[in-house]
Amino acid sequence: MTTAKATIHNFNAGPSILPQEVFEAASAAVLNFNNTGLSILEIGHRTELFESVMEEARNLVKELMQLNADQEVLFLHGGATTQFMQVPMNLLNENSTAAYTETGTWADKAIKEAKLFGNVSIAGSSKETNFTSIPKNLNVNSDAAYLHITTNETIAGTQWKNIPCDCGVPLVADMSSDILSRQLDFSRFDIIYAGAQKNMGAAGVNLVVVNKNILGKVNRTIPTILDYRNHIKEGSMLNTPPVFAVYVVLLTLRWLKKQGGVAAIETLNNQKAGLLYNTIDQYPVFHGTVAKEDRSYMNAVFVMENKDLEKEFLGICKENGMIGVKGHRSVGGFRISLYNALPLSSVQVLTDLMIDFAKRKG
Repeated sequence: MTTAKATIHNFNAGPSILPQEVFEAASAAVLNFNNTGLSILEIGHRTELFESVMEEARNLVKELMQLNADQEVLFLHGGATTQFMQVPMNLLNENSTAAYTETGTWADKAIKEAKLFGNVSIAGSSKETNFTSIPKNLNVNSDAAYLHITTNETIAGTQWKNIPCDCGVPLVADMSSDILSRQLDFSRFDIIYAGAQKNMGAAGVNLVVVNKNILGKVNRTIPTILDYRNHIKEGSMLNTPPVFAVYVVLLTLRWLKKQGGVAAIETLNNQKAGLLYNTIDQYPVFHGTVAKEDRSYMNAVFVMENKDLEKEFLGICKENGMIGVKGHRSVGGFRISLYNALPLSSVQVLTDLMIDFAKRKG
């Protein structure tokens, strides 16, 4: 006798939910990639088999993001954390200054690494609000090497709605937690980087989009493996790439295109976020911690004034297959991640639970 699989609603902040068809295709490729008799885990990265994977993934990124001819697409090791260091190493001279926005944990980590390579000025900060908002007025010097923003703070639950594309200096963005979730003019950015494990694929690979015209202007010697120009020249195969992770990215990009691309997924993401935030706002037992105009549509955070009720609701969530709803330890409360692959039905089940709980406890 077989037991039916319990329904799981995956709200994890990352690694996070991926489409079922991506799991199925990736699983099949582990056993037999494209009917070659070889596993995706054992094919040579410099063979035509994998070169076609890399090329298709790169072209899909260009298509979905509508990039311009000067923007190169790279798939690199090290995740976004490596980019905290790699960006200033490639763009910031020792005696120059880069402008950074201070909006939360991940922005702070990027600032810390940049200070190892040059000077950092804080163009705008929401530290005084405990990172529950996005700074509205930025001060960016015209001679800054670049402006760095974190478009979505996974822990704080804030998101830039108005991107400062007209700041007068190169624009660099960490988009790890909202990449390809909404329509933006991606061609306006000089560097975009994003760990794949939230909206694009499995952990282990990092997408970097770089305007090749801003490279080669620092006076330091850059280690070979950390120089973007070398990765561009070698087509992201300067060393052995994370083959399986790149393949999962390809499958996820195919899925996204089939859904209708970024415009279609943005519509779905807006529906999910609207349903959840409307529920939070309607019932006083829940309390949103972020300024409404800056709420993230990827990571919704909220608390309850009564911590005992939080424990009780977490237990109810667990009983009903809700995974990853507990807030980050530095914030507490709840964090509901609404990444691209999360179905609206999961948010509906969650909000039904919230409404029932609120009516009983309110």
